Amino acid sequence: MRTVLGYVLIILLVPLSVLTFYYADAEAGKVQNFDSYVEEKIVINEVDLPQASKIKDTNGNVYVELHQPNRIVVEGDKIPAFLKELFLQSEDQHFYEHSGVDAAAVIRAFMVNAQSDEIEQGASTITQQVARNIYLTQDRTLARKIAEVLYSYQIEKKLEKDEILDLYLNVIFFNHNVYGVEAAAQYYFQTPVDKLSKAQMAFIAAIPNNPSLYDPQKRFENTKKRQERLIDIMAREEFITSEEAEQIKNEKITLNIRQRLDKYPDYSTYVMTEFRKLISESEGFDQQLINAEGDARDAIQEKLSARVAEVLSSGVIIHTALDPSIQAKAVGGVNNVLSGSTVQGAAAVIGNQSRDIVALSGGKEYDNTQFNRSYQGYRQPGSTIKPILDYAPYIETYGAGVNELVSADAYCDSTYCPKNYSEQEYGMVTLKEALTKSYNTAAIRLYMRTGIERSFSYLEKFNFDRISSEDYLPSASLGGIDGFTTLEMAGAYTSFIDGTFVEPKAIKRVTDFEGNTLFKWEEDEPVRIWSSATTYKMRDMLTNVVKSGTGQKANFATSYIGGKTGTTNNVRDLWFVGLTEGYTAAVWTGKDRYENEYQGIRYMEKYAPHQLIWKRIMR
Repeated sequence: MRTVLGYVLIILLVPLSVLTFYYADAEAGKVQNFDSYVEEKIVINEVDLPQASKIKDTNGNVYVELHQPNRIVVEGDKIPAFLKELFLQSEDQHFYEHSGVDAAAVIRAFMVNAQSDEIEQGASTITQQVARNIYLTQDRTLARKIAEVLYSYQIEKKLEKDEILDLYLNVIFFNHNVYGVEAAAQYYFQTPVDKLSKAQMAFIAAIPNNPSLYDPQKRFENTKKRQERLIDIMAREEFITSEEAEQIKNEKITLNIRQRLDKYPDYSTYVMTEFRKLISESEGFDQQLINAEGDARDAIQEKLSARVAEVLSSGVIIHTALDPSIQAKAVGGVNNVLSGSTVQGAAAVIGNQSRDIVALSGGKEYDNTQFNRSYQGYRQPGSTIKPILDYAPYIETYGAGVNELVSADAYCDSTYCPKNYSEQEYGMVTLKEALTKSYNTAAIRLYMRTGIERSFSYLEKFNFDRISSEDYLPSASLGGIDGFTTLEMAGAYTSFIDGTFVEPKAIKRVTDFEGNTLFKWEEDEPVRIWSSATTYKMRDMLTNVVKSGTGQKANFATSYIGGKTGTTNNVRDLWFVGLTEGYTAAVWTGKDRYENEYQGIRYMEKYAPHQLIWKRIMR
């Protein structure tokens, strides 16, 4: 009888639905050829429920959960029968008998709810709730309700009852951005759904009926009362005995809320930036953006953003090169060395063998809402530019040795007259001594002798984001260029590992939950920057900087160590960039903004926080 009533209701509603669709703006696009539309669009077998994505470190451990939304899809055979029955008894007792709409339930729910202070029973079937949550909106309009009935009927034609129930249990909302029984079990109890006690099952089953009213975190008592009513229903329907019902109701419910995992925000914020770039390059958005301008460019960016969101909501795993132990040292080094000061800092660490980004510090006490200084902070590099713009290009061009002589006396051309930091002159010195003591006049002589164009031809191979032809000036030799990030500088110094450069990446690959690779960077061929001879000479000189020059506070015992300090005008920035046998790292310290151009952090110079941070990370 109930099935017949359901069909009658559908037959009566079809003509009305067509008219309503025609006149309702929200559903106007679905009016024409509705049957064809349903057949074409409602392909139930291809439903992919949005669920949480994850980011993993180099050891395969999850360190970030991206809840868009927080859903963990679980197969029906992993959901306990008791929990399924709880939802059937409370939401749709005749689920296995009706054809998507239960006309008798509408009348029954009206009568039951009329005698209660609360909504004890809903008129919507489980199938209707599936239709509403997957294909329609939550709007309470007549047009939407009629569409819900028609969609439900179509779903019943396409899927088996057990499939619909399983879909429902993965769709329903449990508040706090939590969807589906598995995510609910893990969020409220930090326990897989198949390990919950019957009391816990009944407790989470109480929530979806009215997620605001039965919010366990804000209205625990409401949820507990409904849980007990559900248990009573199970006893009344003889799924459990009255004695067992009392035992279940008396079990103490203790919430164990699982907060969203986000352990390394300094690194993960960069991962999400790189992820967008990976999607852009993999699917051709980058090519579309090359010549696009104005509204056209904005439209492409919006499509890219939508595509990124779509991929993340499909449930993917982003595998990264993050090394938790080095990340902890990078973050701890910046936080501890700069503690109690108004000075900020940033660090970037790259693995020498893999050329992957293994750690990032976005700033002192960084959180993921802040400006990430490791890759967003563009600063003048000071003397850290000398090895890659002055010395290595000169040695590469002329085959000079580390003991070749260069003048460290006063230098001046018609437009530029730099001085050594001490404002003294040192006569003829070797290249090694000139770099070790960071003599400015020696560096600019090498730069000018090589030639500005030729010197920059080496620098351009590092893909610095903000270098332009306007930087081709004598002052560039001493770091007079705006626009280098800590990560970029670390990347450039990896060329002193073996003379080659590969743009460092954080993401190794992106997979689905079954391990299938969805996105992966194309392997870049290493770009030869320096010859083996030049690399060897530069490593020797960089070692001398640390052992007996301006970088001594970064020194520690290891098989290889080398680096270069950098100080900008008025000590506004303090840098140290260098490498050991295993890693290459860059550290910047300074202030995000200064009140005037003469203000700096000279008072921190002797303390050398940049070198101390680098040493803590690399030791």
